[in-house]
Amino acid sequence: MAKFSMKRDGKEVGGASVYAEPHTMDGKAMKISSTPGVMPNRSKADTVNMSVGNISKAAGDEQVKTDGIKVRGTGAATKGLIARGPMA
Repeated sequence: MAKFSMKRDGKEVGGASVYAEPHTMDGKAMKISSTPGVMPNRSKADTVNMSVGNISKAAGDEQVKTDGIKVRGTGAATKGLIARGPMA
């Protein structure tokens, strides 16, 4: 692929490959794979993540979350006072 600048109005407009080689956040060069994200072989029954209804093969023994933070502004609510999800 030929490299050339596609500057318009003082800004680079085009693919990042024109002005920057693929790199990590540390500035080191990345190894580009021809087959990224190769998945495991799903042709055998023991490697397929199968589910029927609410029964799943991959479901483990996850515990129910019982901790969380108290949400403000619930007023006279008697249920739903604790937030347990991922909060950023």
